[in-house]
Amino acid sequence: MMTCLYGGNFLMTDTGTQSYPLYTAAQVRELDRLAISEAGISGYTLMTRAAEACWAVLRSHWPDVRSVTVFCGAGNNGGDGFIIARLALEKHWQVQLYQLGDPARMHAEARQARASFVSAGGQVQPYAPGPPVVGEVIVDALLGTGVYRPLEGIWRAAIDTINASSIPVLAVDIPSGLQADSGAVAGAAIQAQQTVTFIGRKSGLYTGAAADYCGDISFADLGVPGGILRQVAAAATLVGRPDLGPLATPRLRSAHKGHFGHGLVIGGDHGMTGAARLAGEAALRSGAGRVSVATRPEHAALIAAACPELMCHGVASAQQVKPLIRSANVLLIGPGLGRSAWARSLLSAVLESSQPRVIDADALNGLACDAIHFDRQVLTPHTGEAARLLGQTVADVQADRFAAVCAISRQYGGATVL
Repeated sequence: MMTCLYGGNFLMTDTGTQSYPLYTAAQVRELDRLAISEAGISGYTLMTRAAEACWAVLRSHWPDVRSVTVFCGAGNNGGDGFIIARLALEKHWQVQLYQLGDPARMHAEARQARASFVSAGGQVQPYAPGPPVVGEVIVDALLGTGVYRPLEGIWRAAIDTINASSIPVLAVDIPSGLQADSGAVAGAAIQAQQTVTFIGRKSGLYTGAAADYCGDISFADLGVPGGILRQVAAAATLVGRPDLGPLATPRLRSAHKGHFGHGLVIGGDHGMTGAARLAGEAALRSGAGRVSVATRPEHAALIAAACPELMCHGVASAQQVKPLIRSANVLLIGPGLGRSAWARSLLSAVLESSQPRVIDADALNGLACDAIHFDRQVLTPHTGEAARLLGQTVADVQADRFAAVCAISRQYGGATVL
């Protein structure tokens, strides 16, 4: 993890190796309020620290740049942008700043930031669609987390103009147009190369369409004390490298396959033998002691030839698969299962059993028709399967993936991996 010390606060670039709490926009606003009211950090101080964090990322990632174009809205996100622009002026950069929104409606801290930029010799230009953007880097300080409906008018025009340029973009807190809670796009959103987010990581930065818009994400806590952060329970956890516990410890030299469990993979209908074979091999590579595959009778020899480590069984009916189910410690049903009468009968046998299980692929589509609640299971739907499980559309699921994954677990039990 890269750390950069600025002004007494740590700026961290997310690397995917650690776990972090994720917050909704409302929760971060509450953290902001608590930092001001209980920790005694002024709103303008938080704004200044946010701008300094963005300035540090800008200088680190584009060290040769000496000109910047800043787009500011009329909210506190725009206030961050004004301070970034002032910092650039103080380093004798060429600065072009456009403002959208009514300056008269700016909050006190944002007005102060605007005034500091003007006092430093900066000029504020009202944005009007037309000429292309110039400059070496663009700073997006337009909208922040307060986007809840599709953008239109001059806001949409500004975002389209920025995206149409070939100039790299640094987004302040979140790319404008990206919804902070769900990662959905409000009609259009800034496509940034760098995003610096503050106080709490917004859940929408890590799901939905966010990966196409955020670029590299850096986080700055702005010096908010841990005691303040602990007062607001996170909405979710961003899981980095998992703690595998005993699964990651060296195995005894005297150990044998019987010590490490027996998994049963059920699937591989006509034309889909590869899915069952790949799932079985993955289980072996992950450390299962033994793995059996129950598949169409005519496919068992094919899978065994491709991966002889798997114990392959041809099953023509639920009656034939039940003894295999009873012999296994954990079940996986769905890879290449299909939706035939054969597939439905095998799924029924699994749903009647008490073994822990993973339900995947077409088995999820079968489960949607026969909703059974069971806590010792993991469901692994993609968005289409999730929509069928919930009786919704794919667009509904994509609009709020956090809500969808929680609803599936409530309805069907166990853990859901969307």
